[in-house]
Order: sequence, then C-alpha cells, then structure tokens
Amino acid sequence: MEKVRQIIYYKKYFDEFYSEQTDKVKGKIDDVLFLISVIEKVPRKFLDHMTGTNGLYEIRIELGSNIFRIFCCFDEGRLVVLFNGFQKKTQKTPKSEIEKAEKLKAEYFSQKNK
Repeated sequence: MEKVRQIIYYKKYFDEFYSEQTDKVKGKIDDVLFLISVIEKVPRKFLDHMTGTNGLYEIRIELGSNIFRIFCCFDEGRLVVLFNGFQKKTQKTPKSEIEKAEKLKAEYFSQKNK
C-alpha cells in the first residue's frame, strides 16, 4: 500500500507516551497511524482539527472505554509531525495538554526555519 503521508516524531514526547502504553494500546496506535499514512481522506473519528488552534490536530485512539489523544500538525501538506500524547479522562481536553502541544509546534517550526 502506497503512503500518502509521512509521519515523524518531534523530540521525545510521543516516544515517552507510547512506551508507557500496554501492547494492546500500542497496537491500536500503530493501526491508526498506519491509516493516517495511507488514506487520502482520513475520517474525523481518527484525525480532527482542534477548534481554536492554529493548525493543531489531534489523533484519536479508542480502545474499549479508554480514550487517547496524540497532538500533531501538518508540515508541507504530506508530513505529519507528532507531539505529546495523553490518556483522556474527562470530556474536555485539558488546556495544559493543548498549550504544551502548541508550544512544541511553535518550537518545531522555529527550529526548522533556522
């Protein structure tokens, strides 16, 4: 299957989140990331723009009653850059997680444009 997007990790944030998960959760994360890399139009169930942000997206992973989110952004259209992830325990995404992701996104672009 041909990839339509490349996925990269910014620094170690995604790796740290990923390494703390169970094998089942890792498998589900792998499946969703694979989908994002090969499907032209990714369903919003898996990838959605964060309202009120400038180009910040969340990758949505559900396993049973557990909900996980991984923040990311697009760079040059076909490159997906992963930032921090967390397990969602409340209806609303914690503001601190969104702020962290926005800070990482700004850092990524400022380093890239040096």
